[in-house]
Amino acid sequence: MKAKEAVVSKLRDLVHASLLDDKAEDVVSIDLSGKTSFADYMVIANGRSSRQVGAMAEHLKDRIKDAGFGLVQIEGKANCDWVLVDAGDVIVHLFRPEVRDFYNLEKIWSPTIPAEMTN
Repeated sequence: MKAKEAVVSKLRDLVHASLLDDKAEDVVSIDLSGKTSFADYMVIANGRSSRQVGAMAEHLKDRIKDAGFGLVQIEGKANCDWVLVDAGDVIVHLFRPEVRDFYNLEKIWSPTIPAEMTN
């Protein structure tokens, strides 16, 4: 089990580094291990525009593949208001800020996040 945790941590770190390189805003990582069977981490981030959200998703796809983690599935690229990047053990939600505020995934998945981050 330790080997899988190390691989998942490397993938999560790669996702974070890619998002920071692309100037993502308000990056939050939620540990889902033990809460769900579909992923170990959920990463949520904002882009300032639809164009930036789409570019971040494409960069993630390329960087994850280049690092040897395989292919990812991307949903929502048509509008780029909310793009889901499914990298297996790490699920990434990329939003425009007002869409993120509307859906408020942090409140659903991580009730321990301070209230000022969920308003």
